[in-house]
Amino acid sequence: MYGFVDTQTTEWQDGVLAKLVVECTKDASNDLHWVYFDGPVDALWIENMNTVLDDNKKLCLNSGQIITLTSRMTMMFEVEDLSVASPATVSRCGMVYIEPGSLTLAPLVKSWVNSVPPRIRETRSITEKL
Repeated sequence: MYGFVDTQTTEWQDGVLAKLVVECTKDASNDLHWVYFDGPVDALWIENMNTVLDDNKKLCLNSGQIITLTSRMTMMFEVEDLSVASPATVSRCGMVYIEPGSLTLAPLVKSWVNSVPPRIRETRSITEKL
């Protein structure tokens, strides 16, 4: 994820995360960049994120390279639990708990219907199906 030292050449090779973050930092547009993690939390890789998650917003690689995130970049983690994360890591993250019953399609459809202009929403064909 972060990178590795090639045993043949003894040179550092950036991993997928390092390449993605570098690519995002080079983008000079006003676009927002979201780096999204989905899956189980591993104690090693999440602890290496502490400098990214604090006010410094810097990704420190084992190669010694330090990549400073731009103000348009956000790291987001979707995890089942943080049982292996330290209190320091947990304190740096904003938590959103979603009830399992809210993970159905119905809340999304209702939310979408509420965003439809009132004159269209008033038609029976949309609201009757809810």
